[in-house]
Amino acid sequence: MTETTNTQAIIDMQNVAVGYDGTDVLSNVQLSLDNGSFTFITGRSGSGKTTLLSMLYLVKRPSKGILKVFGQNINFSNRDTLAEMRQRIGVVFQDFRLLENMSVYDNIALPLRVRGMNEKEIYRRVVELLQWVELHKSIYKKCSTLSGGEKQRVAIARAVINRPDILFADEPTGSVDSEIANKLMRLFVELNKVGTTIIIATHNEQLTSTYNYPRIHLHDGSAKLYPALQHI
Repeated sequence: MTETTNTQAIIDMQNVAVGYDGTDVLSNVQLSLDNGSFTFITGRSGSGKTTLLSMLYLVKRPSKGILKVFGQNINFSNRDTLAEMRQRIGVVFQDFRLLENMSVYDNIALPLRVRGMNEKEIYRRVVELLQWVELHKSIYKKCSTLSGGEKQRVAIARAVINRPDILFADEPTGSVDSEIANKLMRLFVELNKVGTTIIIATHNEQLTSTYNYPRIHLHDGSAKLYPALQHI
């Protein structure tokens, strides 16, 4: 992982600025993330972590500069191309965004049903994934009855059911205790081992020191990549 331009990178940012209502939250971002990498995004509250993520998972376009995801310049990508790219991306939101009155099974199955997959294959995939996140005994429970840690694991399962190439997570451990946080992190580590590129925004310094991966640190509108083992 480098700070230089890399046309083979899964994400490449060249002099990128991003913000809202004409005001840039981040500017002159120049970073490159390798396929299969694991990276934290750190910074104080309000530093732009969520804004940067929303651009990377293709909800926002850069205000300036070039952002390439999967080698595609998103400023020149049409709606259909962006939709295809989003199918290769999983997102775990800070507020879960589960359908509370639906079951665990139906929440996780939803992305596959949208794709038109047959129910037999959906069931096989969902059950397999629920065993992996240790929620197979809660398969038909309504999400409204789950704890915060259980909801987060459902959100992770839903985000990875399509087997994405990139998984983004916005403060995934922010509402759970340290035991659950470590369990969630182990899930991310295992996903990364099978080739998924992982990008996690967090303010949890204990997390980033325990799991020693490179960090993109946001400060005063800038973004700098710090390698593993290097302190900010």
